[in-house]
Amino acid sequence: MPASCFPTLPPEDFILKSILRATLRSLAIACLTGLLSSGHAAEIDVWIGTSSSPLSQGIYHSTLDTANGKLSPARLVAEIGGPGFLAIHPKLPVLYAAASRDGKASVVAYQMGKDAQGKSSLTLVNSVEVGDGGATHLAIDPTGKTLLTAQYGGGSVAAFAVKADGSLDRRTQLVKHQGGSRVVAGRQDSPHTHWVGFSPDNRFAFAPDLGLDQVVIYRLDSATAQITPHGQGNVPPGGGPRHMKFHPNGQWIYVLNELDLTVSVFDYDAANGKMTIKQTVEAVPRAELAKEQFTSASEIRVHPSGQFVYSANRGHDTISVYRVNAETGELEAIQHANVRGATPRNFNLDPSANWLLAAGQDSHSLASFVVNPETGLLQFNRSVIHVPSPICVLFQHE
Repeated sequence: MPASCFPTLPPEDFILKSILRATLRSLAIACLTGLLSSGHAAEIDVWIGTSSSPLSQGIYHSTLDTANGKLSPARLVAEIGGPGFLAIHPKLPVLYAAASRDGKASVVAYQMGKDAQGKSSLTLVNSVEVGDGGATHLAIDPTGKTLLTAQYGGGSVAAFAVKADGSLDRRTQLVKHQGGSRVVAGRQDSPHTHWVGFSPDNRFAFAPDLGLDQVVIYRLDSATAQITPHGQGNVPPGGGPRHMKFHPNGQWIYVLNELDLTVSVFDYDAANGKMTIKQTVEAVPRAELAKEQFTSASEIRVHPSGQFVYSANRGHDTISVYRVNAETGELEAIQHANVRGATPRNFNLDPSANWLLAAGQDSHSLASFVVNPETGLLQFNRSVIHVPSPICVLFQHE
């Protein structure tokens, strides 16, 4: 209990002591009540993107109680077609969705705020068409001036200029990838860009391409919303890179390979924007995957401490937990936690990294897990809510 709750007791006078003892008891109760209530009142926004299934109507919202990991019932906050992946402006309360508006594949901007009842809400700002089959993923750079999208079907990256108020200006570029590794028939005959993101210093952009078995690297000019081809990082043939994340130290990159359910570890040369592979580790033992009718990796996250990495396994319906070697950044799998749902296409750690939320696309669920800060291991928190076809979990204060 905070020492500030207890004033120093003065000497001698019995009556004064009695009064002070009563006051101390009142202060102690007040302090305890304040501490408990403040813990339970610490709720953060959870924004949920969904697929274009018949059950989903758009973007949903829940809150996470950071004191106990419980989720509030999800509610619809924006009606729109297939708002799969979401991103939040780094400086403004503006949310972006890769969605279909008026039948056109678009990036859609929303103002985040409160409705008349004080509940979190989204108000449509504007939208810009993406083209090339529509976006699978999107990200906005740390300056808030450039937004990128990845087109899986078109095998391309699109760049968009963002105005000072967070609204979308225009599409400035569409860069098409070429070729295909052709290792996995039907999946790698052509390019399939699956994710976009930025280097910690914002000098480079990255686009894992499942069809090429490469992470395509671009030099970024955020002021003009332009990207220029710079190089690539190669994963093992047939891996099918899907998503990637940087380690907090900026020296290592973790690439999740969708097709063979592995994670490739790269050294990163920040000065030259160069990736060099040094390890590929299985997300799930091959013998376990052989028991499943379908398997596919989906998402990867790095614990903010840098000590642990997490990846999701569809079909096996687990999240793999890895311990990070502090000297090399290499990984060791230490747990395969059941997501308590079906087809975990996405999951996320809350800003404190005390809780992990796993979205079950086919079970229409969002489940909460406790994250052990010492070991990184996951424990089911017995909190599950219904969300139609969730495929993106985003916290307001990431």
